[in-house]
Amino acid sequence: MTAARSSAKSKIKTESARPEDEALSIGSAFTYGLQHVLTMYGGIIAPPLIIGSAAGVDPQMIGVLIASCLFVGGLATLLQTLGLKFGKNVPPLFGSQLPLVQGVSFAGVATMLAIVNGNKETGLTDIFGAVIIAGLIGLAIAPFFAQIVRFFPPVVTGVVITTIGLSLMPVAARWITGAVPDAPGYADPVNVGIAAFTLATIMLLSKVGNAFISRLSILIAMVVGTVFAVIIGKADFSKVLEGPVFAFPTPFAFGVPTFNVAAIISMTIVVLVILTETTADILAVAEITGSKVDRKRIAAGLRADMVSTALAPIFNSFTQSAFAQNVGLVAVTKIKSRYAVAAGGAVLIILGLFPILGRVVSAMPTAVLGGAGIVLFGTVTASGIRTLAKVKYEGNMNLIIVATSISFGMVPVINHDIYSNFPTWFQVIFDSGISSAAMMAVLLNLVFNVWTKGNPENPSVFGAAPVRTIKTDVIRVLKEGDRVKDGKLVDADGKAVPVLDDEVGSSHH
Repeated sequence: MTAARSSAKSKIKTESARPEDEALSIGSAFTYGLQHVLTMYGGIIAPPLIIGSAAGVDPQMIGVLIASCLFVGGLATLLQTLGLKFGKNVPPLFGSQLPLVQGVSFAGVATMLAIVNGNKETGLTDIFGAVIIAGLIGLAIAPFFAQIVRFFPPVVTGVVITTIGLSLMPVAARWITGAVPDAPGYADPVNVGIAAFTLATIMLLSKVGNAFISRLSILIAMVVGTVFAVIIGKADFSKVLEGPVFAFPTPFAFGVPTFNVAAIISMTIVVLVILTETTADILAVAEITGSKVDRKRIAAGLRADMVSTALAPIFNSFTQSAFAQNVGLVAVTKIKSRYAVAAGGAVLIILGLFPILGRVVSAMPTAVLGGAGIVLFGTVTASGIRTLAKVKYEGNMNLIIVATSISFGMVPVINHDIYSNFPTWFQVIFDSGISSAAMMAVLLNLVFNVWTKGNPENPSVFGAAPVRTIKTDVIRVLKEGDRVKDGKLVDADGKAVPVLDDEVGSSHH
């Protein structure tokens, strides 16, 4: 019976044409899924914390907001990874079926803060109403948005993937130092030490040579790092038992959504940014896993994003999007199966229903996350560089496209104040390094590679040709007067000099 079951399992694996469909045991799926949740946990709880505090919500209700965001993120992840289709032998209408974790998008935080600060009384309900309408608009335009995939050749996707990794590095740094420069303990050397210890543990586990341990290196290192923090008195689990153990998110717990036109317009701009970023994440994870994506698949992924966004306010949550940091985890662990991420979605739902588990995870020191983040986000950057290495740079303007786009994307990441005196809609679009780099790369690719009229024949410094070299044994056989004529090497008398292929030459030795 066992042999039959294992042969059936191997049959599933061999029949699976797509790397993302790899079958995993339930235990493995949930272990890798938990690793995904720990990686993005800080990112998913930050928006409800920030928005709830700005809206003047009491701590207990902020807990409700956080639990709601975890619950909705879990449902959205299941929709994105498993897909929803209507009929047999048809691709899903909702969900890219790729290993992408969904959660509250950070892209909308600045806009939501502006809405809350505009009116403290109806701020939260205005946000919920704006998210519903913007999500429905996004759902309507998702198929048209997917058409832009043809504007994402490797020179563009390489730029976007590299920028995703680079723009996440400040997140890792903030996890290590703390987010508030004036707070006591900011940039505490002990926290830097905890991050370094976690990072060293990941390196050691990756070196061990055991594939299973290496793949779980992030999760194990987080646990080891947390134990180390407890031993040196830098982790506090005393408040874990305070508050309810189980709680189902109450629909419209903060009141019925209200619809403010200005809020809806600004949130629609946020949705356009989210569509751009999710398209980039779909292309990035496809590049890492070796999966094939076409316009229909991107459209299905964007629809999952937008339907999750439109329904999120029912359960007191906000705009949903794919999480870039988890793309890095896929690259590090090489676990390409979407079922691992689907299990992570189930873990998020459980965390949303059992606030006590959320309190355990949130007690983990952020410095531990920071140490892991250095590897995770760096791996995304490296994946982008690997894509850019496939791009040809000779006799074209690809070098200036890459240089300008990455630099343009990094400017708001390095200096958040650069667009602070611009209109809010402009800040929403260009404060995101990912959307800035993506738009610049698409635009420059069109200008230099699609509309080639007017490009210089010899693009000088921007058309980087490789340094030419010739082997000394080739120079030794050349004689005075040898030259190339009509593609052939001829001597001083104009007679052709025979040229042997490397393979032919080596076979004669």
